[in-house]
Amino acid sequence: MSHPTLLAFALFAFAASITPGPNNLMLLASGANFGFRASVPHLLGVASGFMLLVASVGFGLAAVFARLPWAYAAMRWVGAGYLLYLAWRIARQAPPDPSAPGATEARPMSFGGAVAFQWVNPKAWLMAVSAFSTYVPVTHGAWVLLGAVLLFGVINLPSITAWALGGAHLRRLLQTRRHAVAFNLLMAALLVASLLPLLGAAHPAA
Repeated sequence: MSHPTLLAFALFAFAASITPGPNNLMLLASGANFGFRASVPHLLGVASGFMLLVASVGFGLAAVFARLPWAYAAMRWVGAGYLLYLAWRIARQAPPDPSAPGATEARPMSFGGAVAFQWVNPKAWLMAVSAFSTYVPVTHGAWVLLGAVLLFGVINLPSITAWALGGAHLRRLLQTRRHAVAFNLLMAALLVASLLPLLGAAHPAA
């Protein structure tokens, strides 16, 4: 990979990783509701799952989607349905009301749940497929592909960490139940809104 292409790929990875999307909005909400330390398994699950997804796309899945565009479309709609479910969960997430019968305490997403979520996250798929269809063709060889995966991971981790830390800093402003409920409703609405450009995007390999 030439130096200009490497720089372009790094800029793409940063822009794709730092901009709002399902992962970042969920990490922001997790940091605000549970704090940064409790959100670390969720954070590491996103980073690990995304690197696994990028590696899988680079080493073969991109070719599958190029031959079976309906599979890519189906994946996006399945992911959209799951994101709507997660938005509903976030909207209902708030400090438990002690006076409410059967009140239970919400918990952050687990490491395994965050890893699995990447496989139905439309933005994660779009990022991975775009990276290899635009910047790093699979014909570059295994070592170049592996280097691209590692570079994407190195850029992605601090980018998503910034969102979890941002949520943790917001936590002090959400001490009342009313403020927490309003924040989670906003996060749920933004999560739903994040689906619109993703579902409208064309297949990256097209």
